[in-house]
Formats: sequence, C-alpha cells, structure tokens
Amino acid sequence: MNAAPPAAQAETPPDTPSAALTEDAILGGRVRLRQPVTGYRAATDPVLLAAACPAKPGERALDLGCGAGAAILCLAARVPGLDLHGLEVQPAYAALARVNAALNGVALHVHEGDVAAPPPALKGLRFDQVIMNPPWFDESAPPSPDAGRDAARRAAAAGVALWIDAALRRLRQGGRLTLIHRAAALPAILAALDARAGDVAALPLIARAGRDAGRVIVTARKDNRAPFRLCAPLALHAGAAHGGDGDDFSTEAAAVLRDAAALRL
Repeated sequence: MNAAPPAAQAETPPDTPSAALTEDAILGGRVRLRQPVTGYRAATDPVLLAAACPAKPGERALDLGCGAGAAILCLAARVPGLDLHGLEVQPAYAALARVNAALNGVALHVHEGDVAAPPPALKGLRFDQVIMNPPWFDESAPPSPDAGRDAARRAAAAGVALWIDAALRRLRQGGRLTLIHRAAALPAILAALDARAGDVAALPLIARAGRDAGRVIVTARKDNRAPFRLCAPLALHAGAAHGGDGDDFSTEAAAVLRDAAALRL
C-alpha cells in the first residue's frame, strides 16, 4: 500500500510540498511523521522496507528517494547508532524529511539531488546499507493530479535498473541493498543485479493466504556470489477476507508493523 488515511492536522513547516500536513504515528507510535494531505503518503511499505534492512549499530545507511523520511526513520527507531543519510530529488520533500528527523530526535543528513546524478558530498561516501522504494510506474503511466505524488511514483524509462545501479555505486564492497517494489518488477530487478551482486533473497508479500504476491522485498550483497533464495511469502492480513473495522494484520505482519520486529530474509 502506498497511501495512508489522513490523521490529525499538523502545523505546516516552510518549504513543504503541501499547504496542509498531517502528523501520523507509524511503527506502533515509535515514529511521528508529518506528510502532505494530498501528496505522496507513506503507509506499510517504508515500515516493511526498514524491517528487512539488516543494519547493525555503527553502520552507515542511505535511503535513496527518502521522501518525507518514513523508511529511514523507521530504521533509526529499530537500530540505534547508525550514521543516517537520505537522498531526495524534490526539495519540498527533502525539507520535510529534515523536519521529521528533528521531530523524532534523529540525526539525518538529507542530500538533495537525483539518483542518476547525486551531489558531490554523497558521491564521496560509501555505505554499508542502502534501502529504497523506487517509483513503481514508468513514464507511460497515467499521471497523478498531485505533482509530488506523481514524481514519487513514476520513473524514467531506465526504471528500476537505474536505481539499482545508483545503489550499487554507493555501497561499499560487501554492502547490502534492500528494496521493495511491485512483484511484477522482480525479473527486471534480478537482471539489474546479475553479475554485480549475490546472496540475493526475495520475499513475496501477499495480501492474504492463497493470493498472488503484489509486492516483493529483495535484498542483495554487492560483489558476492552466494546463490539466489526465494523466501516463503509473508501474508499481511489474517483470514480470507476483511471482516470488519480495523486493519486485521496477521500476527507476523503486526509484529513488524507495530512492534518493530525485524524481517529475516
């Protein structure tokens, strides 16, 4: 899911992507997130992405396309002592990521620039962990009426291959890439990783037991030749259908989304 329902109205900081923001609690209230009412809004994807990143205290981590900072702040809430960085092409969202980092008491270096042409300060760094939720749709997809949301969801023609190339360039040898994407993009993801990374694991995310996967989390280690692993799917919701009020998350998904449990791939 890529959109969250609005919560309480929050004061609008300067240079943010919308005239109105909400302040939402994610990761069981461990992270407070201000985000635009009508622009790109985070929901479960950044929480799942952060949970799948096997970062350890003392490592340096980068969120490519960090938006308002949801994923990297969830990672900070789960793993203390990280050197945290984000790259964001939209200045308004970069400003909002800084606001959210301060709101959560997190030291986050937010760099402004495109993944295809990162700023010099970022080019000079190498990372132990890179996480990313690349745009899901290509340039031919129908545009969103909100410019910020459209920019976050539509990629250039090079698509996920460009993002993977950018991530691998930023990783140190043996560093780990973790990403979340549409399940339909898995062949393109594996092709982009081929010969440049190994120890690749793919975790299919299914809405309910018996359903096809709609999304997939993929991890890979740079300059590694360990074999590919396809993990058992994670069902996000319990039961065959939604039965009433509430989110009806499965026990496994609730542990990740509410209790900050790690996802082991």
